[in-house]
This record gives sequence, structure tokens and C-alpha cells, in this order.
Amino acid sequence: MKLHELRPSKGAKKKRKRVGRGDKSAGRGTKGQNARSGGGVRPYFEGGQLPLVRRLPQKRGFHNPFQKEYAIVNLERLNERFEEGTEVSPQALVEAGIIKSAALPVKVLGRGKLEKPLTVRAHAFSHTARSKIEAAGGEIEILEFRWVRGRR
Repeated sequence: MKLHELRPSKGAKKKRKRVGRGDKSAGRGTKGQNARSGGGVRPYFEGGQLPLVRRLPQKRGFHNPFQKEYAIVNLERLNERFEEGTEVSPQALVEAGIIKSAALPVKVLGRGKLEKPLTVRAHAFSHTARSKIEAAGGEIEILEFRWVRGRR
């Protein structure tokens, strides 16, 4: 017997309560908030006690739907993977195994040293990355990326 083959035994299912079928209070008990039409409390309401959602700080927060997500590359990775004078493009980064795919725009950050002149083509550069690439005798080329609304 497997987990997906489990079934309740015959007659074990409890029938649902059919509200408003002859009983004086229509199966809702007597008086109170839950007996009224439209009555009841909203989800997460705990009778005025500070709700669990607000007691646990790690569950709070907000996700920005307009956040722009980049594939991040640091200069130290470029230094160890590419030869002098190479043109570094998003496709070359995928082939070198530095980023997983070219679906996201690439941003180059300035961590590490760059000792070779490279032509780096990416969608965005930090100020430090830009200055380090140019100081090493390389060039930068900013590629255009068309953001699709709703894409993170």
C-alpha cells in the first residue's frame, strides 16, 4: 500500500453541516458574531491578541515587484578566466561558467583586481568596476536590455 492509495474507511466521512434547514438557529448556534450574516473574523485575527504574523519579525516585509534583478560578475572572476585582450560578453561569461544563463542582464562589480586589458560588454557597471577596467587599459561597452514588466 502506498500513500496515494489511502482512503477513509466506509462510512468514516463526516457529512457537512447544511445550514438553514429547519433548525431555529439554522445550525449556527445561538447569537454572537458568527451567527450573524456576514459575521466571522478575518483571517489571522486572534481575538485582539497580537497576531502571530506580527509577532515573528522574519515573516514580515515586502517584495518589490519592480525590482531589477541582475546576474552579478566581479572583476576577480574575469581576471582568472579570460586572457589579455579578450572580448567579454554575456555569452562568453556563460561559456566560461561564470553565470548560468544570458537571460538576465549582466552587471559587473569592482571586487578584486584586474591586471589585463579586457573589452567588457555588459548591461551595467559599478563605478569602481568601470574605473578599474579603464585603469587596466581595457574598454567597456554598455549593452541595452529591455525590461519586461512583471519579470524579476
